[in-house]
Amino acid sequence: MAPPPLLALRDVRLTFGGNPLFEGVTTWIAKGDKTCLVGRNGSGKSTLLKVMAGEIAPDSGERFVQPGARIAVLPQDPIIIAPSVADYVAEGLLPAERDQMFRVDTVLDAVGIDGGRDPVALSGGEGRRAALARALVGQPDVLLLDEPTNHLDLPTILWLEEWLNAYGGALVTISHDRRFLETVSKQTLWLERGVVRRAEWGFSRFPAWQEEVYAAEEAELSRLNTHMRQELHWLSRGVTGRRKRNMGRLRSLHALRKERSEAKSAILASGRQVALAADAGEVSGRLVIEAANIGKMFGDKIIAEGFSTRIVRGDRVGLIGPNGAGKTTLLRILTGELPPDSGVVRLGTNLETAYFDQRRAALDPDKSVWDTLTDGRGDNVWVRGQPRHVVGYMKDFLFSEAQARTPVRALSGGERNRLLLAKLLAHPSNLLILDEPTNDLDMDTLDLLEEVLADYDGTLLVVSHDRDFLDRLVTSIIAVEGDGDVREYTGGYTDYLNQRPARDDGTAPKPAAPKAPQAKAPSPRTRLSYNEARELDQLPAKMDALATELARLEADLADPGLYTRDPARFQKFAARADAARAELEAAEERWLELEAKREEAASK
Repeated sequence: MAPPPLLALRDVRLTFGGNPLFEGVTTWIAKGDKTCLVGRNGSGKSTLLKVMAGEIAPDSGERFVQPGARIAVLPQDPIIIAPSVADYVAEGLLPAERDQMFRVDTVLDAVGIDGGRDPVALSGGEGRRAALARALVGQPDVLLLDEPTNHLDLPTILWLEEWLNAYGGALVTISHDRRFLETVSKQTLWLERGVVRRAEWGFSRFPAWQEEVYAAEEAELSRLNTHMRQELHWLSRGVTGRRKRNMGRLRSLHALRKERSEAKSAILASGRQVALAADAGEVSGRLVIEAANIGKMFGDKIIAEGFSTRIVRGDRVGLIGPNGAGKTTLLRILTGELPPDSGVVRLGTNLETAYFDQRRAALDPDKSVWDTLTDGRGDNVWVRGQPRHVVGYMKDFLFSEAQARTPVRALSGGERNRLLLAKLLAHPSNLLILDEPTNDLDMDTLDLLEEVLADYDGTLLVVSHDRDFLDRLVTSIIAVEGDGDVREYTGGYTDYLNQRPARDDGTAPKPAAPKAPQAKAPSPRTRLSYNEARELDQLPAKMDALATELARLEADLADPGLYTRDPARFQKFAARADAARAELEAAEERWLELEAKREEAASK
């Protein structure tokens, strides 16, 4: 028998600006539920969470809360008013619990905030951590979290995941962090076009479920003309529908990681350190950053000690580590902004650097989106030397034409990040430095950012706490662990976890986080059979042929007059395109499976 709900909504309807935001919403949250609330940007997720919290009254319908149940909320933009951080966090306790201040100290220690500090002096990220501590300290029956991982470093995110997995109450969370949702969620609420769907499984199954729903909708609308179907496809799926990655890009990333690993292995096998002067001619035109045995201290704090790296054109390097360990300092050293105390840093020639600042200092709040992108000159944006109409370029970054004259101050945090990225990527550069680019971004924008960066032909340095983002983008990880321990690992975040060595005391590091569901592992017999080796050799040609055929079919289907002239031909092309797409995806998955098996055998 299912437990009674702690919180429930029945036939809830809410309008915004005279238009329905959602209607007929009926759902429930029971003890032990770990529910993620997902949906497109602007679909009303945060508003629905506020309805659950009782902060917004619906126009109609009912909200039920089990008598005596305690509800705690982490808002997206917390406002902190209290004499000290500890006093603010203690507001999450009941009056009868105020003698249990050890709970305040425990949770503040976990999120890394000094309880004696003045809330006015907190940065945005520190304020968010204090608000998270306030929501957790009372151990509520229902916990409503809106983007809890924003501005948190990886150790704090991993601690939060562990805490939530052990938490016995009910959870509803909105987040753009896919790995976080995969780790903590057991149920999914999907808010789409004003309708809430509920599934009794976590976020790991959401993409497949979403595709099934969209496929069913498109089948129902197959009688409509081509243009209408294409518009529906875009409106319903947006960038999120392209979450099934272009496997060619994944193969390119795989190849880059392999190349970087082989180059690093060759240097280690030769027994030599990086030789700056000797390699100058050899890497001319490819070298971006070269560092040899660099060290840096601030007072008694060691940032780096004896760290060396070589970054060449096309590398995508992620920097990770706890807040305060020195990631930003190391980034400044590698880019020549700050000299090291010891060692040598050499920069390549003809570098054109663009910098993404998470504080968005480059945006003028009084300018419109249009004027920000055009610098107030005309109606074109010059994108790497080519003119683009500003409205068309805006749409590439998920802005509507109606937002063209919207002032920057009226944009959400995610929209401002998107605007800064659009402005940044329009200018020519061959070295792109991104400092926490995923903060405040919804999943649509994250997908867009990954696609844009996958196509970027320069070099990337990325500071990020988003593990899925790092796994899908970077070719190596520089881990700033603290106390001068800085090391580089080939691959993404998951590869870093697998390669991370034991600590100096001889103990193995504690697993950083529960692993997200992985693809089916190869069988214990890892060596490729003759038939498998032959299949692996033949798959690239097969995939190229299918991709070529699919491109030709999609070009034919893009003809707006084809359906009117010859409906049967249109249906034939559409059916073959679906089949070719499925065959290509199957071939790509098989290639990845066999390639992983081949590499595993080669490493033994």
